[in-house]
Order: sequence, then structure tokens, then C-alpha cells
Amino acid sequence: MSSRSTGSPFVPSPAPSRRPPAPSSAAPRAARRRALAAALPAVLLAASLSGCGSAADASDDKTVTVTVGYQSKTINTVTAGTLLRSLGFFERALRAQGKRDGRTYKVRWQDYATGAPITAQMVAGKVDIGSMGDFPLLINAARGRQLHAPTRLVSVTGYNLRGALNTIVTKPGSRLRSLADLRGKTVSSSVGSASDGTLVRALRQAGIDPEADIHKLNQQPAVGASALQSGSADALSQFVAWPGLLAFQGKAQALYDGGALGLPTFHGVTVRDAFAARRPAVVRAFLTAQREATRSLQAHPVDAARRVAEATGLPPEVVYLYNGAGGLATFDPTLKPQLVAALKKDVTVLRAAKLTGPVNVDSFVNDRYVKQSYGSGYAKARSSTAHPSPDEVWLRGEDRTHSFTGPDALLRFAAAHHGKVRAAYVADATTGTRWFADKSVWVRDGARLLPFAARATADAWTRKHRGARPLSYAAALEQAR
Repeated sequence: MSSRSTGSPFVPSPAPSRRPPAPSSAAPRAARRRALAAALPAVLLAASLSGCGSAADASDDKTVTVTVGYQSKTINTVTAGTLLRSLGFFERALRAQGKRDGRTYKVRWQDYATGAPITAQMVAGKVDIGSMGDFPLLINAARGRQLHAPTRLVSVTGYNLRGALNTIVTKPGSRLRSLADLRGKTVSSSVGSASDGTLVRALRQAGIDPEADIHKLNQQPAVGASALQSGSADALSQFVAWPGLLAFQGKAQALYDGGALGLPTFHGVTVRDAFAARRPAVVRAFLTAQREATRSLQAHPVDAARRVAEATGLPPEVVYLYNGAGGLATFDPTLKPQLVAALKKDVTVLRAAKLTGPVNVDSFVNDRYVKQSYGSGYAKARSSTAHPSPDEVWLRGEDRTHSFTGPDALLRFAAAHHGKVRAAYVADATTGTRWFADKSVWVRDGARLLPFAARATADAWTRKHRGARPLSYAAALEQAR
């Protein structure tokens, strides 16, 4: 099962276990945050000046070099990054464009850990096309406008309409059972990321001040993962694929399912406005290639998971949790109204944290190019939110998965194939969030066996349903036979 521990080359050695003291007042932290926000433009400019290479569009009349910034390990961006690069669709589309206009096109791929350095390179004119999450996209828009290098959001990669791409996890066996238990605790997060937005919103919803009532460590995902393991953080709030990876490795359990918020989260593609104006055919070629990569992922999800796993060092089972046929991320390039509306709500969170100024989302969003790639079918595609069943079992030695209409059927199949199950995925009974079956919290309610991604949602169910009782995954398998 997916409970076996699988190493990952990008999980660093544990950080020192010394825990920082809890804050006595929110004032020093607020001052530090204001100082950080004030320094961000200078930091971005410094990073851009130290970046690799010269101007991104290092082109003449006959040769055009396109620089694409992507995040290989943020795996719901793969249709504009890791998978797209592996399949070579963008290069092929540019060769076709070259035959039409007599130019030679070259692609320079640059891999980053987060969206911030991509933004720094874009405002310096060194990256033409980039992919990042919704909160970083807004910072991208604000920095571009502030530094007179505007950018535009031109497509979406992966999204989840309920926000389930972000999860708060603790160490296995932790006594923390709900958000209320985080009061006075140390939580690692990446400030300015979508997962930090989930943390802030979830805490406020639970009546906890995200500034005064917890001690927040602003850390990159890998550093936060080490902090959780060493005990210097009680919990970790992160985005795809870190929560799933740590759970798969047996290093974390879900405390809070971002899907409980019911607010969309997504990643998208942003383009320098000046580049798009000068090279509109290249932008169209990129989005055509992204659509082709999306269709390939949907038609061959297991192969896509293996390709991404090979490129990133992530276990294929973790990639498939998010990017599989019924995965947490739905891949669709269209700019859906629900996602644009969510982006507008995100602005208020970032402004409250003093991480950005005003952002005109309507001006930032430009669906012109993706509309052109779809033609007359764009309106229908934009209105669709269809998603396959998240209940799946992947057997060892097979190149396909088995889908089920509910947890009972999945459990019976898994029990009948004991020892042959590579990974099993089930949907949370209340939020619909997909999680590993053997890492889920199971509850028996009458004749039903129900899975929950996090302890908090399972506890909420048992409180409301008299007679409902938790049970282990092994017991659930046995009772399903």
C-alpha cells in the first residue's frame, strides 16, 4: 500500500529541533511583516539582476528564443511546465510556426521552487512565460504594474473548486486534532502562497487570530517539512505536492483539509505584456501546446504521472493523487468565472497581510489567446467542471487504474487484492477531497464505511451522527469483505 516510505531527493535533512518561543505580542511580528512588504520590490529587483542569462527574448529577425519559467515540483502546473517539456509539444508548435514565418524558435526552460523568482525574472524581462499559484499570480500582477513591466494571466493549469490543493498537516500521532488546537503552537507556512491563504482563512473561521494566536514560521516548503520532522514546527500548511508526499512517506497526517473552505484555488500561466504584444504567435503556440499536454494527461494519466515522477523525483503514487484521472487537480486551461472571482477575493487577504497593493484583476486576466486556441468551443469548455471519480485503485504491475463509485466497492476490491495494491485513493465523505485510503480516517456509521482526509472532518461527523465510530483502515478492509 501507499504506506511504505519512499525517499525523495528534495526533502532535506531535519532542521535543529530548538523551538522558538511563542510571541507575547503581535506587534513585533506586524512590524517585521511591514518591513518585509516594503523590502519586497527591492528584493525582487535584486534577484532579477542576479538572475541567469540576458534578456529573455534574445532574438533577431531570424532567431527567437523564448524563456519559460516553471515549477517542476508544483505538479498541478505540469501542463505548462514539467509534462509539457517532457512531451516536446511547445517545441513542435514553434517549429510549425517557424515554417509559416521563416524564423527559428528556441525554448529555454528554467525551473524554480516557487513563483516569486519567476516574477522577479519576468519584471526584469528575463522570463517571457511563467506558471505559478493564484496568490503568487496576484503578486506577479502587482509587481509588474509597479515596475512598469505588466503581465497578464492567459490560462489555467490545474484547479480545485473547493481549495483542496492546500492542506495543513501534523506529525503522525500528534495530539492536535483540530484548528483550535493550533492556538499557541508553531506553524510553518510560505507567506504569500495560496497555502498560507488557506491557513489564514481557516484560522479566522475557527476564531483564531492568525497573527496573535500562533507563531508562524515563514519557510520554503522543503524547510518547513524538515521543521515538522524535527519538532521545531507543530504543523505545516503547504500546497501540492508536499502534504501528499509527507503523508505517503508516513511523515505526516492531515489535520485540516483545505477543501473544507469551499473556496477555489488554482495555478495559471502569466505572460509579459510586452512579449505578448511583440510575439502573439508564440503565446498562441504555447497555449495550443498546453491544451495538447492537457489532453495527453487526461488520456494517459498513469503515463503522465510516471513522466512527472521521473522528472521530479516524486513517487508516481503521489503525483497520481493530484494529477490522476480523478485527482485533486482538474486540468483545464480555460479561465473560468469561479476562478476569476476567487482571485478577486484573494486580493483582500494579500492586502491585509501587506504583501501587495491594489490589483485590478479584470485588467490582469486576458483570455484572448486561450479563446483563439479553442475557437468556437471555448464557451462550452469554460462552463464545464466535469471531473472523473476520485475513488481509484492502482495495482502493482498495471498501467491503468480501477475506478469505483464509492468507498465500499473500493474497499472490497482492495481487500480481494491484498498485497497487490500499489495505491488506493478515496474521496472525503464531506468535502470530496481525494486522499490515500490507508492514510484516511475511517468511520463506521451504521452499515456505511466512510473515509475522511483529516481528523477534524472525521471528528465533526462522529459528533453529529450518534453511533458513528472511528476504525482503522485494516478494520475497514476486513469489514468490507
